[in-house]
Amino acid sequence: MGPLGHRPSGRPAPSGRAAAADRLARADRSRTFPPLPERGGARGLFAESWWGSAWLDALETTALDSARLARGRTYARDGHVDTINITPGRIVATVRGSKPRPYSAEVRLRTLSDEEWDVLLDTIAAEPTQLTALLAKKLPRALAEGEVRLLPGPGDLVPRCSCPDSGRPCKHAAALCFQVARLLDADPFVLLLMRGRGERELLDELTRRNAAHTARETRAHTLGAALAQPDGATPAHGSPGAAPSGRAEVGHAATTRADRTPADTKPAGTTRAAKGQVAHDAPGIDDPAVAAPAVAAPGDDAPEAAGVSGARRPTTAVASEPASPGTTSTPRGVLAREALADRLRPPLPPPLPAPAHPGRPPALPDAGGLPFDPAALEFLAADAAARAHACVSAASAAPATASTASGGQRPPVSGPFPALPPWEDAIRLAATAHPTAGLTSATRALFRDLAAATGRTPSDVARSVAAWRQGGPEGLALLETPWDPPAGDFDRARSALLAADLPALRPHHNHLTDARRRIQLRFGHDNRWYPYESGPGAEDWWPTGPADRDPVGALTTLLAR
Repeated sequence: MGPLGHRPSGRPAPSGRAAAADRLARADRSRTFPPLPERGGARGLFAESWWGSAWLDALETTALDSARLARGRTYARDGHVDTINITPGRIVATVRGSKPRPYSAEVRLRTLSDEEWDVLLDTIAAEPTQLTALLAKKLPRALAEGEVRLLPGPGDLVPRCSCPDSGRPCKHAAALCFQVARLLDADPFVLLLMRGRGERELLDELTRRNAAHTARETRAHTLGAALAQPDGATPAHGSPGAAPSGRAEVGHAATTRADRTPADTKPAGTTRAAKGQVAHDAPGIDDPAVAAPAVAAPGDDAPEAAGVSGARRPTTAVASEPASPGTTSTPRGVLAREALADRLRPPLPPPLPAPAHPGRPPALPDAGGLPFDPAALEFLAADAAARAHACVSAASAAPATASTASGGQRPPVSGPFPALPPWEDAIRLAATAHPTAGLTSATRALFRDLAAATGRTPSDVARSVAAWRQGGPEGLALLETPWDPPAGDFDRARSALLAADLPALRPHHNHLTDARRRIQLRFGHDNRWYPYESGPGAEDWWPTGPADRDPVGALTTLLAR
């Protein structure tokens, strides 16, 4: 990619399988772990495996202050380390200290070069027990301490943190290292990811190398057996010179056929079909293409090597169709959609109950140079959690209805949040992010940013937020747009106010106003009365107090202020 995000003109963008493989590779090289639970019990060794202890040894041997390490161990044990993200050469997490906002801790480690990876992968492929141990989430000591060292040594871990502490490491980075030791205990592939390769990528590469290693061994064994036998002879099945598998026998036969001269080759059809039953080389091999040579009948010519004569036909047909001379038929497969067409599917488990309250997102570190405001991202995440909780609660409370005739599924449940225009949704976010009515430094900064983004003034934003807190979308609509209510409740409200010996209010549209006292009631479409008041000498009306369905109660509360 270019410096501005544009792809150079000479490189076409990957598409199809290449793009999918690229996405899988990127996802494989990034792993995110949720916060680990608090570690209780005895306060002994923090790591349980030898490789986890070796990781902590690399940290402790270069630490300049043992008190910071002890404090970091306490932070890790008490669960102060939040979500951990691991990519090649980099470990990042937020660590909560004594301040309200956490710090961003980071540990860097050198990745292996391509040459070092080649040596390491060849070592694993040559020793299947090492791969078996890795798959069992164990790290062989011979692999970790071999020619290519996997575990870090003194000075290999480079800690960083956004806190003002200049210690190396500080207690926040030390806490991160202690928690990483627990991750290594559970999965040594985390260490290989730190060194530059993901688990899926490694297993795919080891599969290819194992296949190539087996093929090389088979070719070498077959060639040695062919050189050790007289010209044209075939090692007896099961003898020391025989090929170790059916696939190797086919390769040996192909080598023998290639070494013969035309004079040594018999014409097609000179060898009669074998009458013995087809036998396999090794137990568990059911492929008819990999089978032992058949035994010739008495009176036949000298049998040829297995797979040499293309004119021989097996007497036992394994395929579903008759085999033609010189070919090997294979069983026909079954399409997956046909195999699963009549498969009975178990019923889905019942959904889990919704929690009593929506969760709160973790606090983000207040680090410099971020392309976003951490506080703004926090309340956006909190709002998303609250809306999701309300949607799940509404869906759980909806009564179970009969299945529809067309799809046999429950009809969709409408969400509790209607779609809002950008301005109304921005006011909703600002009103719910700080539900208190007072203006603090944080709310003033939020109102200034929102006003700059929407082309309004900070006073307009603050007034709209107060209207939303008073009545939601209806309260915001009454702030901006008057309307003419029909005769009925609006007219009876004036009579009720006079009967209660309250001041007479002058009607205008849906407003009842006392200009001398600078108070006002606004009648909403929801038949509620919204109290307003204004400063002296200006028509600057602000929502004041909660809405009420009784105009007498709404005005009494407003006069008592």
